[in-house]
Amino acid sequence: MLAGFFVAVLIVQAYVNAEFTGDHIQDEVGDQAGVPSAILRGGPIINTTGGQESTTRLPERTIALTFDDGPDPVWTPKVLEVLRRHDAHATFFVVGSQVARNPELTKRIVDDGNELGLHTFTHPNMQRLAPWRRELELSQTRMAIARATGVRTHLARFPYSSKNAAIDEVNWKLIKEAGALGYLVVVNDTDSNDWQRPGPDRIVADATPAGDQSAVILFHDAGGDRSQTVAALDRFIPLMKARGYRFTTVTEGLNLGITAQAGSLPALPLNPEAQSGDTWRGAAVVWTVAIADGLVTAIAVLFVVVGVLTIGRTLLLLLLATRHARQRRRPGWRWGPPVTEPVSVIVPAYNEKEGIEAAVRSLACGDHPDIEVVVVDDGSTDGTADLVDRMGLPNVRVVRVPNGGKPNALNTGVAMARHDLIVMVDGDTVFEPESLRLLVQPFADPSVGAVAGNVKVGNRETTVALWQHIEYVIGFNLDRRLYEVMNCMPTVPGAIGAFRRQALAQVGGVSDETLAEDTDVTMALCRAGWRVVYEENARAWTEAPTTMEQLYRQRYRWSYGTMQAMWKHRKALSDSGTSGRFGRVGLPFLALFGLALPMLAPVVDVMLVYGLVFWELRETAIAWLGMLALQLLTAAVAFRMDRESWRPLVKLPLQQFAYRQLMYLVLLQSATTALTGGRLRWHKLDRSGLASPPAAVAVRVPAQKRPVSPSPVELQPIGDGRAPGSGDRQVPDQIGRIHRRVREHDVQ
Repeated sequence: MLAGFFVAVLIVQAYVNAEFTGDHIQDEVGDQAGVPSAILRGGPIINTTGGQESTTRLPERTIALTFDDGPDPVWTPKVLEVLRRHDAHATFFVVGSQVARNPELTKRIVDDGNELGLHTFTHPNMQRLAPWRRELELSQTRMAIARATGVRTHLARFPYSSKNAAIDEVNWKLIKEAGALGYLVVVNDTDSNDWQRPGPDRIVADATPAGDQSAVILFHDAGGDRSQTVAALDRFIPLMKARGYRFTTVTEGLNLGITAQAGSLPALPLNPEAQSGDTWRGAAVVWTVAIADGLVTAIAVLFVVVGVLTIGRTLLLLLLATRHARQRRRPGWRWGPPVTEPVSVIVPAYNEKEGIEAAVRSLACGDHPDIEVVVVDDGSTDGTADLVDRMGLPNVRVVRVPNGGKPNALNTGVAMARHDLIVMVDGDTVFEPESLRLLVQPFADPSVGAVAGNVKVGNRETTVALWQHIEYVIGFNLDRRLYEVMNCMPTVPGAIGAFRRQALAQVGGVSDETLAEDTDVTMALCRAGWRVVYEENARAWTEAPTTMEQLYRQRYRWSYGTMQAMWKHRKALSDSGTSGRFGRVGLPFLALFGLALPMLAPVVDVMLVYGLVFWELRETAIAWLGMLALQLLTAAVAFRMDRESWRPLVKLPLQQFAYRQLMYLVLLQSATTALTGGRLRWHKLDRSGLASPPAAVAVRVPAQKRPVSPSPVELQPIGDGRAPGSGDRQVPDQIGRIHRRVREHDVQ
């Protein structure tokens, strides 16, 4: 809805801000057979009102100065000052959109005794417009003038018009249409050619009429640098007065000409009072232009903000994440002495029959010395607990509890666990054999309270899932390197995370106060002074949503839960110590790059579309491609750090465009829900049980609980032994082969 409003505003802005070229640029003169010869050879004031076809010239030694394309806030005041200094008046053919932007200046023109005429609202070539649009161009300008000055005008001049001799049948039709609306159309006798900026001397020479002839002279008070026009006027007016010329407005000159020709015709009023209806309608025009201008300025500022945030985030990621990767790959680097303490794995499960067997088997048969798996069945109705029971794995226990939500299931599992190192795993997630052992190694550092693992997307066969693979590698795992270096990790993922029992007890366990329980507990640990780190080599394969609807529902819950967690821990902003450090570093960072940037990012695409249609194509394309190149650079670095194939990055442009719109809608709805106090229920995603590691898998039974028979089973590498993700399209086939081989060996 808001994006649609912005698009509407940009369309209005594009309309009122139409780029136009100078009045000297015209179409070629067409067929003139239908134009009366009296018009072609007549005076510059053309009258087709009431069905008549006549022209009028000014009396001899009379000059009507006319200025097109204004009012301009820079040059129009300078022109008015010259006119006032030399006691001369002129006629200003104003552009309606400029009147709406400069109402006070337009009123000053009238207050100084000058006259206004219509020069359309957006300065289009009227020959190329539909009849309704031509009438609209005139009526909108009339209403804008009425609102700004309280007067109306009976004069009009079309953009790109010239002299009588250049009127062809197309222009003649336009002139008659204007006459039917009550307007006199004014062309010119003499063009000063000030648009060429040839210098004041040349402008004066071109503007000077021959002999004692009268002239309606064309100048410009807008459309570029008019300093030469101002300088030329300052010399031209006294020069012509010295030759006996008088300066009038077009209407004053017309009245003098009519009097000279007919003697008794009534004079036309100068700047007659506007009708009240036009004044009120003009207010709407002026306000529409003002709102469009203001919002476009705001959007432009937001575009700059998005650019600054994107560049800032990229630089931070490249600097700090690269530093993190180099540190971990330094020869001999390790967390400390090997961690061999027993581990309890908590698996909360609600209707996870599709993937629970693969998940539990991968956990129970990891290569850590002592593993206990506690599956907490949270009131499943699909037989999840029975499936686990039938597996008969000796180091796996099933705990059945009434449905009470994921936090309750996790806390129950922690209470039932026998060991002090706790790993929490989603029921649809499959570990690689070494992942559990690697995940707990950071606990060699006594300051570490929690460890985030590396979540990988296992089902990459659909475009939506592949997009999430890109997102996980770039947006999650690369960010976690950054957050670890800054010591403000906001989230240990529910799919693979490890905790000290002591740390969990200190923060009161897993809270059910937010929908993002993983973010909530991680923030609590950071505030309590525990280090939260990232172990890239501990990989877990999860099943990502495969449709846009499922993805939207998942991200909606994540975003809303994150907002809840940030609000819950807002007091950290004013705390001292480690809590205050997290509040003043982690929360603002998350607010800027996790909420503000995704919500504002669609501005990039809106401005792209607007720029391609209404601005310079080349500059707009360069700016957008520059942003894309920055994202590609970040993605390439992230994929290299994660040892992933770069092949999926061909879909990055589409992924970035789609995700920007998706996350904008998600965050907008989440913020609306939060502000209105709405409640969001947990959305259970549809599962198909596809998640599994695609590379070499060795399944074994833990030594301390291994039965006498059968003997340990070692599965050989599957496929060509390439790193995970090196062949994205092979993932589903490999998954199936892994599951089949595990079932064939019937590991107990």
